Amino acid sequence: MANVREIRTAAQADQEDVFFGQTVILWARWSVIVAGIVLVLWTSTTISHLTQTVPFFLALMAMNFFLHGRYVMGSPLNRAVVAVASLIDLVLITAIVVLWPGSHGLNNQFFVLYFPVVFAFALVFTRRIEATYTVMAMVAYAGACFLAGTVPLDLGNEDKVLVMRLIVIAAMGFLGNYYFRIQRDRLSRASGVVSPAAGLARTPIQATLHGTGS
Repeated sequence: MANVREIRTAAQADQEDVFFGQTVILWARWSVIVAGIVLVLWTSTTISHLTQTVPFFLALMAMNFFLHGRYVMGSPLNRAVVAVASLIDLVLITAIVVLWPGSHGLNNQFFVLYFPVVFAFALVFTRRIEATYTVMAMVAYAGACFLAGTVPLDLGNEDKVLVMRLIVIAAMGFLGNYYFRIQRDRLSRASGVVSPAAGLARTPIQATLHGTGS
């Protein structure tokens, strides 16, 4: 019975992470949209440039309106759909890096948009899923830079800049998920059940202290 209760509680904890974590991802996406539109309006000098760049963020805005509306109406999306929406974020940001008029690949400063989406994703999903997503973001950005022809493979300054940016993306994922696991472990100890998804098993000392305090 104890094992059944523990498994059920862990599954419920996973569902709660996705339910409440959707808010983090939604607001991270809104921050990307607002920052992108402000930068577009700030840097656009012609109507042509404006019409070429705004659609990227309109696509993000349309998707986030739908997702946020579902959440507000009390019918949030499940884990798979949230993950797919986060993958779409990567696709659109990578498209911005590759296709942005006048500034491609490594020279495109919109690479910073990877940071909030990777960090927000890491606050919601377990380590394995977060690590996969973070690696995908790193591969997407590196591929965009190589595809745009802005990073020659000569171990020069461009390669160093790319590596430093990839390290920061990896750090966003690691730190976000590390905080996520700390919170999961704290809540598990408070409820008296260890969740395998937390990634931080209770030590015998912690178990003894918990048993003494109850």
